[in-house]
Amino acid sequence: MATSTLQIEKLLQVVISNNASDLHLHVGKQPTLRLHGRLRPLDTKVLDGDDTMALMKAIAPQRYQQEVEEEGSADFGFSFGDKGRFRVAIFKQRGNVSITLRLIPTKLMTFEELGLPPVVKTLLNRPRGIFLVTGPTGSGKTTTLATMINHINETLERHIVTVEDPIEYYHPHKRSMVNQREVGIDVPSFSEALRRVLRADPDVIMVGELRDLETMAAAIRAAETGHLVFGTLHTTSALGTINRLVDSFPTDQQEMIRVQLATSLLAVLSQQLCPRSDMPGRTAAFEFLYCTPATSNLIRKNETFRIESVIQTGRKWGMQLLDESLRGLYHQGIINLETLLEKANRPSEIEEKLSPEEKRELTKLHASMAGASEQ
Repeated sequence: MATSTLQIEKLLQVVISNNASDLHLHVGKQPTLRLHGRLRPLDTKVLDGDDTMALMKAIAPQRYQQEVEEEGSADFGFSFGDKGRFRVAIFKQRGNVSITLRLIPTKLMTFEELGLPPVVKTLLNRPRGIFLVTGPTGSGKTTTLATMINHINETLERHIVTVEDPIEYYHPHKRSMVNQREVGIDVPSFSEALRRVLRADPDVIMVGELRDLETMAAAIRAAETGHLVFGTLHTTSALGTINRLVDSFPTDQQEMIRVQLATSLLAVLSQQLCPRSDMPGRTAAFEFLYCTPATSNLIRKNETFRIESVIQTGRKWGMQLLDESLRGLYHQGIINLETLLEKANRPSEIEEKLSPEEKRELTKLHASMAGASEQ
């Protein structure tokens, strides 16, 4: 056990020293970092089943080891002394234990460092409504939400309740009071937490994930009844987010949900994390929908297909499409052409608008990718 603990401590220190986002521990592979979005194996031995089992026992409390044994997976967070916090996913595959650890940054970023539209800060003063932060796994949603919660905590007198699985950023009481509830420890589920949270006199509610119909319905109700609600979804556009919410409900309830969303939705911020080409690190691209009366009307009338047009004409509110944000980063030299097309919602449209020189670069890119795949 001592050897395993020493080994995991060394690996975690490597993650922190390199400012990697993730550490992967899988049988048949060396310990592997995700560094600036790319996978980088460490120069160590290839792990076997005994290694990953020992590493799991070195970091997982007994209750989570039992959960892995009984259910095949477990998720939790832990602190590595005062050096950092990690979110851990342990799961079984082909009879062996696999572990993925994500480093949770200890330093909260500012709105300016994140590159968020200025209007976002204004929306945090609203007394009610729902603000959705969306994007694929690993796109920085948790970091963006933590920055928003911290801003409210520092500037407003609010009672903030978060429901998370697991808790990632710790928020001490500042000007606001913050209570953080962890699914599986403080409360059995997101939906149960939301059902009970309204009795705790909250002003602001943050839901780590709107992962089922009951949680979605409870979050929308909470926003309607006078609370500022934040939630996340794994969607990549504002239009996709609204459609996903509505389509999650039975057909006979969808008209009612559209009306509720039309009155309670404040904004949708969809984001993607991109590897930088100008320096080591990553940068975020954003799609931002600010819910104006016109947007609310489109949601109510089930004309969400027109929302992208609203975003394109809503620059004065800070609105932009994800592909516009990506094109801006590309033209500033912050990301390369490969990343632009990989992360875009409509890569074919971007390709059509490329200059002759950019098209030649794209041809070279396709040729190099074809050569790599043949090898």
